[in-house]
Amino acid sequence: ENDNADAGKSRRIPMLGFAKAGKEGYFDEEGYPSGQGWDEIEFPAVTDQNAAGIFAIQVNGDSMLPLYRNGDFLIVSPRARIRRGDRIIVKTRDSEVMAKDLSRQAAGKISLKSLNPAFEDRTLPLDAIGWMARILWVSQ
Repeated sequence: ENDNADAGKSRRIPMLGFAKAGKEGYFDEEGYPSGQGWDEIEFPAVTDQNAAGIFAIQVNGDSMLPLYRNGDFLIVSPRARIRRGDRIIVKTRDSEVMAKDLSRQAAGKISLKSLNPAFEDRTLPLDAIGWMARILWVSQ
């Protein structure tokens, strides 16, 4: 079979529920999937070249409404460049995991805008951040 035949097809990527994402043992220090307990989902148009490090987080609950709903899959990449205005997943060194918009990144701190207006925006010192990963795609 031709290797190019796989281009544009889907492949399986690691997936973890948001509730588990804050617990220890699921990510390495750079925010890449590690350890046991990951499920997998199909994700379209991923080649071996761009698949490295891509994973999915499943939304649990309604804390990210109206943008993301319970059951949605957020496809994220720790290696993707993050710029102001990007939607990101942030894991703090205290194991809090959140999805926010990156409002500002200044010397020594970041400002995050909540996706749900019921929750406050946050400003965190950079040394409180374990890792950040950009949300590339959402399966709704």
